[in-house]
Amino acid sequence: MSVTNHFSATYSKARAKFLETCGSLGLAVEHHIHPELGREGEELATDVARFGPEDADRVLFTMSATHGVEGFCGSGAQIGALRSGLYDNLPDGMAAVLIHAINPYGFSWLRRVTHENVDLNRNHLDHAAPYPVNQGYEHLRGAICPQEWTAQAQTAARATLDAYAEEHDTMALQGAISGGQYSHAEGLFFGGHDTTWSARTMHDVVAKHAAGARHAGLIDYHTGLGPYGYGELISDHLLDDPGHDRLVAWLGEADVTNTDDGSSASAPLTGVNSLGIARAAPHASLTMVTPEFGTSPVDQVLDSLRADCWLHNHGELDSDQGRAIKAEIRRCFYPDADDWKAMVFERTSVTERKMIAGLAAQA
Repeated sequence: MSVTNHFSATYSKARAKFLETCGSLGLAVEHHIHPELGREGEELATDVARFGPEDADRVLFTMSATHGVEGFCGSGAQIGALRSGLYDNLPDGMAAVLIHAINPYGFSWLRRVTHENVDLNRNHLDHAAPYPVNQGYEHLRGAICPQEWTAQAQTAARATLDAYAEEHDTMALQGAISGGQYSHAEGLFFGGHDTTWSARTMHDVVAKHAAGARHAGLIDYHTGLGPYGYGELISDHLLDDPGHDRLVAWLGEADVTNTDDGSSASAPLTGVNSLGIARAAPHASLTMVTPEFGTSPVDQVLDSLRADCWLHNHGELDSDQGRAIKAEIRRCFYPDADDWKAMVFERTSVTERKMIAGLAAQA
């Protein structure tokens, strides 16, 4: 079977393919049904499949669609892993848990956010404590999410953003836009004022399946940053965390990056998934990585998100402009090209094998 067949054109097709593949392998699947419906009127769900014994003391989690529209990549990786027999001969005492479409709403509706307009990967913080303030976002708010999306408005907004990058630097601009903000619920990269459905589901799934684990790994698939097709392996740990040292040992020092030292294409973030995983499995030693697959230049990626934010606040989905914006955000997070899919499958397969070997070696 061609590698390209692991990937799907829509959320509904991805879900059907995942469930069919699990069924062919005799796997029981948990269905966490989402409260909303999808773009095609379909049921939305986070589906969870498990290989390995219930009492496994080492568990590898893989997760797709944290950022909705990025789910085409992660779903393809998960289906490819199942079809290629990656988990058929796991080491003794190990399990693999596949969390398919943790943000099914965003996957179906071609959005990066959840149905609450929350960035799931900024949502895992203490909502009873004061929220961090993103001063850069506050300064650039009107340019990041303008009231109009005409050519003239886009030109003016771009000039403001470029001036900020010139005064500071491009990574400072990226951090101002994407680092996370908690002041503007209608805006981009909003981290939320409560725990989202997806965050609660993630917690419940990990808490259940890691209940007996002494060691757990996480692979959280993402797209949108870096060179086309290249899978940067971003550590989900601070540099002085033992989890980072394990990740480097397992995946290779040359391959692992970290926002802590500026080696990553990602800006430093707040409220990330790894914090939620740690709360769900406080008893386990955790080793977590975010493979980030490049698609298009970062300015195009960010512009597609800005356009989508404008569309859902001010535009009409069922219009020529709305359809064009949706096509562009899909393109920016899922290059529907055979070479890109092959690069993703190769990188994800190697990464999963290394994570399995690393977990197996833990005493």
